[in-house]
This record gives sequence, structure tokens and C-alpha cells, in this order.
Amino acid sequence: MTGGMNHQNCLIRTVKPGDAEALLAISTSIISEGAYFIRVPEESEEMSPDQQREHIQKVLKNDRETMIVAEIDGEVVGSVDFRSHHLKRLAHTGSISMSVSENYRNMGIGKNLLKALLDWAEQHPHIEKVSLGVFSTNQRAISLYKRLGFIEEGRKIKEFKLDDNHYADDILMYKFVQ
Repeated sequence: MTGGMNHQNCLIRTVKPGDAEALLAISTSIISEGAYFIRVPEESEEMSPDQQREHIQKVLKNDRETMIVAEIDGEVVGSVDFRSHHLKRLAHTGSISMSVSENYRNMGIGKNLLKALLDWAEQHPHIEKVSLGVFSTNQRAISLYKRLGFIEEGRKIKEFKLDDNHYADDILMYKFVQ
């Protein structure tokens, strides 16, 4: 992916090793919100910037994986990560995770990231199915995924215990791209 301008003067492009610190900052911020990540702040075992750069370099070398970022005015504000399976019987599939900085949500950035990822996946004939898991409480994300053609294929009921009396299901969704 070479990159191009999209909604809100947002550049959607392939990740670069120099994005490591920004990606770590976004992750830390979202974990601190406590709403949609499995880890809670006190469990955060964050990568070092060097470890994140190494991860990015591995992704860039693997033609079955990608990481795409959204950049506004030179600042990385979101990303989507596609990880494939190394096992032969699962090699046609992969899963995504996506994050957008809180101040940049509801601007179409997540949609642009996801569309770029799906375009990338459609260009790779060995990738047939894109999967994800999402908290049942994350209605904005669920709505976006459905608008872009993802279908719920199952749920892990009460998979996430939010506090003593509140739970969220893990909604499993997929989209065939071939």
C-alpha cells in the first residue's frame, strides 16, 4: 500500500518502524479507558519501542500480514493490524485488531482503516477470511463492522467480566474476501 488522502485529510498508509512510539501511546491510552481492551491498566505489559519496531519489521517482511495506520498532520491516530495463521489448515484466514485514538473517533478513520485492510486482503489470493472479536458493549465498532459486510458467527457469552455485576460477550465476526 502506498498511501493516499482520505476523509478528514487523513493519510492511510502501511506502517513504518518509526511509528512504534505513536502506536504504543495509542494502545496505552485505549487500555487506560478500560472499556474495550481485554487488559486493564494494571495488567498492561507494554512492549518497549524497540520491541514494537521489531514487531513492525516482522509484519513488513510477512506477505500474509499487514499493519495499516491513519495519520493526520503527521500524527499517527489509529491502526489496523492483520495477523495470519501459520498452520496450513488455517493459512487462508487471519484476524484483525483495530484502534483509533479517542480524540479521532467518529470521524470515519476506523472505516477508512478497515476498508484499506479489506482492499489489501482482497489483493492476496491466499487470504479468504478475515475475522475479529469485539466486546458486545462496543456498539459503534459492531455497527461499523456490519456496514462493511462482517457477519456475526458466534458469541462467547459473558467472556469478559467488567466488574462484579457486569459482563460483556465476545462477538466473533467474519468476512470472506475471496
